[in-house]
Amino acid sequence: MNHKIKSTQNISKNCLVCGIDNEFGLKTRFHETEENEVIALFRPQEFHQSYPNITHGGISAALLDEVIGRAIMSFYDANTFGVTIELNVKYKKPVPYGIELKAIGRITKDGGRIFEGTGEIYLPDGSLAVTAHGKYMKRKVEQIADEAFVDNEWFGRDDFPDEISI
Repeated sequence: MNHKIKSTQNISKNCLVCGIDNEFGLKTRFHETEENEVIALFRPQEFHQSYPNITHGGISAALLDEVIGRAIMSFYDANTFGVTIELNVKYKKPVPYGIELKAIGRITKDGGRIFEGTGEIYLPDGSLAVTAHGKYMKRKVEQIADEAFVDNEWFGRDDFPDEISI
């Protein structure tokens, strides 16, 4: 399925999932679709493994936690985030490392301060590897991090694809 991209989301320097300066991070990029979903593009590395040639399940959970928590930005703004209350993950297939993978997250219920969402990680052949459902509390980035983080480590990018296929 092709998803038209309307924008890309902010990233940071040191986050495990999106941090560009975290040498052990996933360096994930997050793109908002016209349907207000968020697609994550990431490439786990060998140091993210559990068993040989398989990404650790905790890494998959962290990625899904992030993509669902970020889906709320599609409805509000770049500084509205989700803080995890609960996350349920189901592993369906092993997730390899060393190749680009895609995940997608969406909001399924927005109840004001609390929202819920779902997400999936897809393998390059389009098959479903991991699913998740989470419950989050809406927070402004300024409520989570100090002003120095917001000013120096939370920044946008203008480069994004017109379309992503999953």
